[in-house]
Amino acid sequence: MISRRVKIRAILSALGGSIFCACCAHGALAPDRPAAQKHVVVVVWDGMRPDFVTEINTPTLWKLAKQGVVFRHHHCVYPSATNVNGTAIVTGVYPGHSGILANQEYRPEINRKKIIAIETLETVRKGDETSGGKHVAVPTIAEQLRAAGMETVTATAKTVGLLQDRHPFDSAALRSGQVLDVTRDKNCVALFSGEMLSAQALAPVVESLGPFPMSGYMQKDVWTTKALAEIFWKDRIPAFSLLWLSEPDGTEHETAPGSKDAVAAIKSADDNLASVLAALDRQGVRSTTDIFVVSDHGFSTIERSVDLRKILKDAGFNATTEFTADAKSGEIMLAGNGGTVLFYVIQHDPAVTRRLVEFLQQSDFAGVIFTRDKIQGTFGLGVAGIDNEHAPDVAMAFRWNGKKNQFGLPGMIDADWNRKAGEGTHATLSRFDMHNMLIAAGPDIRRGQTDDLPSGNVDLAPTILNIFGVSPAQKMDGRVLSEALVTVDKQAVEPTTETIEASKGFSSGTWRQTLKTSRVGSTTYLDEGNGAFVAKEGAAASLAP
Repeated sequence: MISRRVKIRAILSALGGSIFCACCAHGALAPDRPAAQKHVVVVVWDGMRPDFVTEINTPTLWKLAKQGVVFRHHHCVYPSATNVNGTAIVTGVYPGHSGILANQEYRPEINRKKIIAIETLETVRKGDETSGGKHVAVPTIAEQLRAAGMETVTATAKTVGLLQDRHPFDSAALRSGQVLDVTRDKNCVALFSGEMLSAQALAPVVESLGPFPMSGYMQKDVWTTKALAEIFWKDRIPAFSLLWLSEPDGTEHETAPGSKDAVAAIKSADDNLASVLAALDRQGVRSTTDIFVVSDHGFSTIERSVDLRKILKDAGFNATTEFTADAKSGEIMLAGNGGTVLFYVIQHDPAVTRRLVEFLQQSDFAGVIFTRDKIQGTFGLGVAGIDNEHAPDVAMAFRWNGKKNQFGLPGMIDADWNRKAGEGTHATLSRFDMHNMLIAAGPDIRRGQTDDLPSGNVDLAPTILNIFGVSPAQKMDGRVLSEALVTVDKQAVEPTTETIEASKGFSSGTWRQTLKTSRVGSTTYLDEGNGAFVAKEGAAASLAP
């Protein structure tokens, strides 16, 4: 039997002596850096609600929080979904600027017949092919740091990692904007859901750890953490590392937030964090490493599953989730994303779009409605940061409330047809979905403090680049979290809040929706939003059941 140590040496040899993403087309490696070199590690706990960070649930994270800064008013971007926020974390821009608007989208240039999962290898390759390499429209942290000559590694238990690091690592080509062949680089270590762009590079990893688990979220997380801590970090720690854990999201979807299994999943994530910290200690770089532990979004429990396909068809709309023939003007493609549904009206038919919006406004499930074109009683897509050429005609966040679920945890929502009542999901504008977790600690982070200023996932990229002294390659929507950095004089900052409203009257009642936002400087965060149709006394019932 081959020992684990021998296997790891074989992996290093197979990867050409370096397992980091600093490898460029010329095969050169970044030189070893002095012990004082800065390192940043981002660990993502998918779907982690901040109210579950306790000394009992998360002892490792709790201790880390005492050593750094807890961000108490942290936000994801909308839709509050994984791939949207996974991209926001590493690009520092809103979804409309990154090009990743939802987990499930309709992109006819990629697939004219049906909805696509935005992060799969097939989609990303086709998306880059049809957009000149701009499936993700702006460079990520890893790409920008490599362009500055630094080493990076990305390891994710979910396919979201492909959106965070998908290019081969020719820094000169990256700076010039040259479109690159993502299959060319053989030493690329960007691990996503047990896969790599190079089968040759992946083979020795599997030889050491065994195959990536086919099931079991906790098992997938442990495997991915070992790949990072025991293999990719075997010789040294790169400048930037990102580890994405699939828990507690996976278990919360199958059960609900607050369930016994979900709490166990949180403990599993905490154990993986402990493994990361132990690896940094073994390498002797804990004192030079800044650690950001963040979640991509919060979580809610489904109070009611809404079959919009059936509801819209019963109301006379030609709505579908897959076309069986060429799409015709006025047909509607539905993209369900849990707590948000995107509506694509073929050829942007204005009459159908208006009728659809008015139908949703008189329903008993719509929360907040955003539209491509101005329609009374809605907000524009730009208000949500989701306006670009690929945007839907209508985006609707389902309604939510603060009632408690079967495990005594607040946060209930209506959601699409993909999951049933009593299970967990997210992607609404509920405060329980939009507020997520961020804790940071390290030599560049203030110690033992809480940050009550609004912050968001879009702030991580500018903050991390600032720590490394790297200027962003493009303007970012996020801000540097300067109030949490020891190198910046703390200044009094007054955030502003605003609640906007849109309404429309009908003969049977009134639709009204609101959206609360916070702002620090030029960065806007969505706090929560909701809406309701209030029928006039004695008026006919809502159009939707």
